[in-house]
Amino acid sequence: MGPTGERSGLDAPSKISAAGTRLVLDRPFLGALALRLPAKPGGAWCRSAATDARAFYYNPDYIDALSVSQVEAVLAHEALHCALGHFARRQHRDRRRWDVACDFAINALLVAEGMTLPPDALYLAEYAGMSAEEIYPLIDENPEKQPQDEHLYDGRDDGRGEVERDGGSGSGRGSEQAGEGRPPPLGVEERATLATRWQQRAAGAAQQALRSGKLSGEMARQIDHLLQSQVPWRALLARFMSFSGREDFNYHRPSRREGEAIFPSLRSAEVELVVAVDTSGSISESELDAFIGEVDALKGQVRARVTLLACDAALHADAPWRFEPWEHLEAPALTGGGGTSFVPVFEWIEAQDRLPDAVVYFTDADGEFPVRAPACPVVWLVKGRRTVPFGERIQLN
Repeated sequence: MGPTGERSGLDAPSKISAAGTRLVLDRPFLGALALRLPAKPGGAWCRSAATDARAFYYNPDYIDALSVSQVEAVLAHEALHCALGHFARRQHRDRRRWDVACDFAINALLVAEGMTLPPDALYLAEYAGMSAEEIYPLIDENPEKQPQDEHLYDGRDDGRGEVERDGGSGSGRGSEQAGEGRPPPLGVEERATLATRWQQRAAGAAQQALRSGKLSGEMARQIDHLLQSQVPWRALLARFMSFSGREDFNYHRPSRREGEAIFPSLRSAEVELVVAVDTSGSISESELDAFIGEVDALKGQVRARVTLLACDAALHADAPWRFEPWEHLEAPALTGGGGTSFVPVFEWIEAQDRLPDAVVYFTDADGEFPVRAPACPVVWLVKGRRTVPFGERIQLN
């Protein structure tokens, strides 16, 4: 019997195949990613498992010692290194410290997925929900721990002028022999090409898994953050406002004066847009000016009439401020600094005769949300890493 009670009479290739099939059936997002990494037995240099964003390499003895469930986690681990772009995000960071941070980030995701980690996995519960960039400064500068797998994208130099250990230590002929058959590191152009390719693969796999209802919230958040971090928030905001402003039929709730029946009507050439700003003190004046300036530039393109609201724990006493499409949008003198609640803004919206075409809320998302979403599109432009319970989230980066 294997380490978790599973039958382990399979050889390494068969066990990898069985684990991959399980991933595809039970966790289609991870399974689709793992299928993109052809499995190859590694040489003497491969002590456990490895990836270079081109393939999955493994030590047969290492795989033999694991259960099928643990091999599932190993396959998912290597696939997530690629899907999350860890090979393209290190930048100036120390290699070994970065590799350890990446392993901690991935394994926290796998535990949240209910997967069984191999015995050598790096895992701390306090890193749940954190990215490698957030974990990195929490790790000692010279960590005693080493990654459970080998990250081959950067070659054998560890970023400090030292030769990385390949199944042994030191340098000389022994290390050269241990490295025979080791895949070459990624070149600059190949790294950029693979980063784009894996980003596309992650997006496609996530869409398929969402349609089947088999993508967890935490995994979706990590992938969403990855994809959004590649696109400026201004472009995402422009896409949202352009989509909201297209001329089309709509079924928005009519004015209360018009009765209860809802009939399709042609969208007005002008867009009714509510813009809300969190004034609890987390948003700097320069960030607010940049946001207001961007909305001002975009509202003219989509011919939007803007109603501006400011709120911390309650709506600003002078709100709302209204601006026609041809009027310059500028932030009034705003005060705040109390607690944060998003409820007053949506209560105000619900109290109006007609719902807006869209709501844009600029905040750090640290506050009380309404119990239910409004019956109109909402986009949150979020400073920080907090999640939102409804609407579309755009990361301010």
